[in-house]
Amino acid sequence: MREMDLRQIDLNLLVALDALLAEMNVTRAAHRLGMSQPAASRALGRLRALFADALLVNGPGGYVLSARAEEVRPVLRRILAGIGEMLEANPFDPATAMGQVRLLMPDLQAAALAPHLLARLAREAPSLDLDIVAPGANGIEALEHDDADAMVALIDEAPAGIRRRRLYDEQLVTLMRADHPAAVGKLTLDRFLALEHIVVSVTGVGPAPVDEVLALMGRKRRVKLRVPNFFAAVEIAARSDLIMTLPSSLARSAADMRRFVSRPPPLDLGSFTMSLAWHARQQDTPRHIWLRRAIVAAAADMSSAAESHR
Repeated sequence: MREMDLRQIDLNLLVALDALLAEMNVTRAAHRLGMSQPAASRALGRLRALFADALLVNGPGGYVLSARAEEVRPVLRRILAGIGEMLEANPFDPATAMGQVRLLMPDLQAAALAPHLLARLAREAPSLDLDIVAPGANGIEALEHDDADAMVALIDEAPAGIRRRRLYDEQLVTLMRADHPAAVGKLTLDRFLALEHIVVSVTGVGPAPVDEVLALMGRKRRVKLRVPNFFAAVEIAARSDLIMTLPSSLARSAADMRRFVSRPPPLDLGSFTMSLAWHARQQDTPRHIWLRRAIVAAAADMSSAAESHR
């Protein structure tokens, strides 16, 4: 049948045809379809004209299927079943799901959030693997091109097509080795600026939040070392007099190693919000709905664990 013919046909007639062929009785078909008996009769008349065939013919005790109806019926059932599958949301069972989840997440946030997310996956989706990649400068573009399922990052603005929601708020603290000379007494701004600092910078360019605030105050610190990831910074800080200012969730993780102490920075750095971002095309996908819920729950687990350690 040509495309032009389909445009001229009421495809609801196929549903009526299925009921008529199944019931072989206009009254019962009408009840099944939720319409009146005259409406079902009119539908049968239109179908007979469409197929140029009686479809239902008189037989002993009522209607029987014509030879053409016998041919049409199995094809019709397959077509309606296929349409139903197409319109029905794909089922997703995390307990049996396999494959890989690809997340964009800075190293610092991955260190704090990933353990809680992995615990969630172990309980709910044990056969799913997690691939975490630094978002770099093109995280939004990666979401747009389906190169990642979602992104956890500091996101001030999102373009059209990108959805996001708040995950958790972070504050910055200053971390130093447990036997650091500055660990004794109050960490004043002058003492803070007299020390040498480590900065974790994924891109290696641009000022850190601390330096931006200091610049507004007309002050400056000495950044002795820039490194691209949190783990290198922690190991260096544990073996030197360099100090680092980082998100509190990471400082708590490091403090669990009993090699460090944390102090409030002697300047107002405010707080910042980590967000979860994804592309709008994934909004209603069952697999992605589950993934977003798992990430949000992992962030809540992380926050609860932080509260219990205070």
